[in-house]
Amino acid sequence: MIDFKNVSKVYDNGTKALNNVNIHIDKGEFVFVVGASGAGKSTFLKLMMREEVPSSGTIKIKDYNLGEMKKRKIPYFRRNMGIVFQDFRLIPNMTVYDNVAFAMRVVGAREKEIRKRVPYVINIVGLSAKARSYPNELSGGEQQRVALARALVNNADIIIADEPTGNVDPQMSLEIVELLKRLNEAGTTVIMVTHAHDLVKRFDERVIVLDSGEIIADGNVENGHIPIQSSSHLSHETKGKVKTRFSKKASKEAPVEEETENDSNEEYLSALIGDTDTYRIYIENNEQAPAEEEKGGAEE
Repeated sequence: MIDFKNVSKVYDNGTKALNNVNIHIDKGEFVFVVGASGAGKSTFLKLMMREEVPSSGTIKIKDYNLGEMKKRKIPYFRRNMGIVFQDFRLIPNMTVYDNVAFAMRVVGAREKEIRKRVPYVINIVGLSAKARSYPNELSGGEQQRVALARALVNNADIIIADEPTGNVDPQMSLEIVELLKRLNEAGTTVIMVTHAHDLVKRFDERVIVLDSGEIIADGNVENGHIPIQSSSHLSHETKGKVKTRFSKKASKEAPVEEETENDSNEEYLSALIGDTDTYRIYIENNEQAPAEEEKGGAEE
């Protein structure tokens, strides 16, 4: 499903972020990506989201070759992903319901579908009672749950969580990972980047360890220990055979996207996936909320 083959990334200022990285992630896997600051975690995510392109090597996700992807294809590719950020990126003048619904509206979903899907997803993350609340009325953990619901609402095949527990307390951190695990057990591929090694050790999942742009370990947590073996002997083919508990999960059928010229709010999709400043500028320039949902829209 996700293949990095001999991928290196060198930025224009000469920074070598990734060096000859080979990774294979099967559909339905749960993978932690860990490493110190500067290890290459952020670049790894940016390449997966097609925010950056590799300097060399190839990246394939599902049927997309990211290095050859045309710019107009990027929004359609990103619909396969749900992104959860550390800083939540909620729209402050929208309720929980509308924050989640907005993610469906920008891809052209019908209101009837929105009224059915949004309450269901809000219930999954345990926030049905807060559907009419605004972000500033929620705790940090609740805001992160809204961000997770927004990532889920379009039925993404892949959830990418970028330090999703960085701004919440330890108990909420545990609950967020447990929620991601439940989603994974339903067949969604989950990739979680984190520096919280103590949290990772509590789960028997695959861990990819990055250091100075290279993979130094790739394996499952065993008896509370993160894998520490050198990756120098691991070929791309060997990594592709990593065994996981989720290799036999039923696959979800991915809907075929019909590309149209009037794809709504492409700027929003780009801003959401990009840096925080770009996203906030977008929100400041688009203060008007989307069309009000029909009465009773947040009710089951």
